[in-house]
Amino acid sequence: MNEALLYTQLPGIALWNRGKVRDIYDLGEHLLIVATDRISAFDCVMPNGIPDKGRVLTGLSLFWFDLTADLVPNHLVSGDVAEFPPSLAAAAEVLRGRSMLVKRSEVVPVECVVRGYLAGSGWREYQERGTVCGHPLPAGLRQADRLPEPLFTPATKAATGHDENISIARMRELVGAETAAALQDKSLALYRRAADYARERGILIADTKFEFGWCDGELLLVDEVLTPDSSRFWDAAQYAPGSSPPSFDKQFVRDYLESLGWNKEPPAPELPPDIVAQTRAKYLDAYRRLVGQDLPD
Repeated sequence: MNEALLYTQLPGIALWNRGKVRDIYDLGEHLLIVATDRISAFDCVMPNGIPDKGRVLTGLSLFWFDLTADLVPNHLVSGDVAEFPPSLAAAAEVLRGRSMLVKRSEVVPVECVVRGYLAGSGWREYQERGTVCGHPLPAGLRQADRLPEPLFTPATKAATGHDENISIARMRELVGAETAAALQDKSLALYRRAADYARERGILIADTKFEFGWCDGELLLVDEVLTPDSSRFWDAAQYAPGSSPPSFDKQFVRDYLESLGWNKEPPAPELPPDIVAQTRAKYLDAYRRLVGQDLPD
């Protein structure tokens, strides 16, 4: 097993932002997004990472960008280090397989969430009110039931970093009616394409979130897309409504942390080797099933 890459530092290249998982560098016209092996849960970054996680996130994003390019244009310029600017040549081995050169865009301030199954906060709301993000649903649904139709449920970032569900009307206020309609249509089209593809390969995409940005007047799909970090992936073979199905995403880590009685405030506890190994195996399995091959060495 490779060692986890927790941080990057590229000499002579300006760091634009260091997020929970990604280090983003400013290259002028373009940005360089580097997916590290950091893992976060409950808005805290764990002190140790998951080896190869960043490579899985990048590889899956590149795969989905290609598979959905006919539906929605995206911000990808290249994921091949050989095509990166000469200034990055010295860091090629660090960047290989875990970085993307992308168009700089103005990110739309809305998380575009699509839910295909009753899970997470949607399940909790349904139990209380019979709705998901205000959408009324039929009575008698069970946890993890497939929804009659995928639901578009936008969210926005609060000051604390937590996503907050918002109404379609509020989204229109934030971005305008025309952009809001485009976000909804594009998000649902992306989800349907991906869910149909994944289902044939033994993975159910319970829900996912997309981000979009403006570049030269064009609305682009940006950031990562349809990864275990931005989606809830379930094993179709073990799917059974009425409980939370086994997943390929970091819900496994959340469940472990919940068992500790940790107060979900920094500092986060270190993940033990067996949890790291099992989480890594889940990410690699998701990649293998969806892409149809093992993660390249």
